[in-house]
Amino acid sequence: MTEQVETRQDQINLSTAAADKVRSLLSQEGRDDLKLRIAVQPGGCSGLRYQLFFDERDLDGDVITDFDGVGVVVDRMSKPYLNGATIDFVDTIEKQGFTIDNPNASGSCACGDSFH
Repeated sequence: MTEQVETRQDQINLSTAAADKVRSLLSQEGRDDLKLRIAVQPGGCSGLRYQLFFDERDLDGDVITDFDGVGVVVDRMSKPYLNGATIDFVDTIEKQGFTIDNPNASGSCACGDSFH
């Protein structure tokens, strides 16, 4: 059964599965002061790549969105690239980890998505 969640086009989106996984990881670490930060950085074969990590910092211009107690932070430079993108968590035999479905990615190459 697929969860039906409204996808907002003016911000980042976090699936229920991803929020649950983030909550679980933070609980294991015993930390409630961390947020999930996603950024778009130079690098990779397409010129840009994603960074996804826990962060306790609040930087000037950060956009913080709360998903049932899980804070997701996007810096102001990355925000235009991530509007409408959805962070999900998959746990299958083939793959386990966070995935990013980004409508702003115009194509893909062997190592990730391309932005224009």
